[in-house]
Amino acid sequence: MSDNILKMLDEKIVKTIEKLRDDLITVRAGRANAAMVDKVVVSYYGAPTPLKQLANISTPDPRTLLIAPFDMNAIADIEKGINEANIGITPSNDGKVIRLAVPQVTEERRKELTKTVKAMGETTKVAIRNLRRTANDDLKKVEKDGEIGEDQLKSGLEDIQKQIDTAVKKVDDLVVAKEKEIMEV
Repeated sequence: MSDNILKMLDEKIVKTIEKLRDDLITVRAGRANAAMVDKVVVSYYGAPTPLKQLANISTPDPRTLLIAPFDMNAIADIEKGINEANIGITPSNDGKVIRLAVPQVTEERRKELTKTVKAMGETTKVAIRNLRRTANDDLKKVEKDGEIGEDQLKSGLEDIQKQIDTAVKKVDDLVVAKEKEIMEV
């Protein structure tokens, strides 16, 4: 029974850390990255469509994102979608492709971005600690119902704490790596 609780906890931790990874990718560090436009949704013939499905996205150089639409009629809609996504970059098009010039990030902005990244990390740690509380409560309920003994409860709680410690370490490592990337000039 406690194995099921540990397994569920592990799955939830993995999802939580993946969410943090996805969020960290969207924080731009002055370098062009196709993931910067992952959350851009374009109104394509009236239907909200992810940009990835409408265009080929590439990075010809470290400061430029090149968006080549599959359908040239959608170029204005894609441009509008990028503006509405509020990613902080103004698109320019030459009729065939859209270019996003990623501006150099100032020192002050870099510091703001590191604060944002730390806040994302803290939010994720809080979520992980909430998972710990839920798992501990589930384990205590199983013990109260008489399905496991006191010793199994104690070792189960220790196992849960080990999982949480490992997850928090992963979050810290992700945050430190992103901060290092942001502060790189």
